[in-house]
Amino acid sequence: MKNILYIDTADNQKTKVILEINGKKIHKEESLHHASQNLLPLIAQILKENNLALRNLSEIKVNTGSGSFTGLRVGISVANTLGSQLKIPINGKPPGQLVLPTY
Repeated sequence: MKNILYIDTADNQKTKVILEINGKKIHKEESLHHASQNLLPLIAQILKENNLALRNLSEIKVNTGSGSFTGLRVGISVANTLGSQLKIPINGKPPGQLVLPTY
């Protein structure tokens, strides 16, 4: 089963999280000022609603730019941390290789 988590925090007014389960995409979006602060609860919510845990993820894809400097750093930091701890690829890079922002 392929479960891909997509993270987009490039817009500082909106955070998007998409969970792809075997090709089916489920969207979650938070629209607030400094919305990237709600990234982790948003990830937890979308996983819980689909009866999945972090360990069930097979890959993470994260928007690396262009966009909000702080928002991108939040999304990329979360993706790098989760990918490293779960030992799964981020943006197609092997586990352990960090994804960098493109401002």
